[in-house]
Amino acid sequence: MADGLPGVVPVRDSKDPHGPVVLVPSVSWAVFVEGLKSGH
Repeated sequence: MADGLPGVVPVRDSKDPHGPVVLVPSVSWAVFVEGLKSGH
């Protein structure tokens, strides 16, 4: 995951730093993280 891109969160496999990146809308990422924190 990286910071600095407005409106999206780029996510990649840290074991493959030159591999593909998935761009996730910031709002969706926030919902995902909250779901993890709440155990869902």
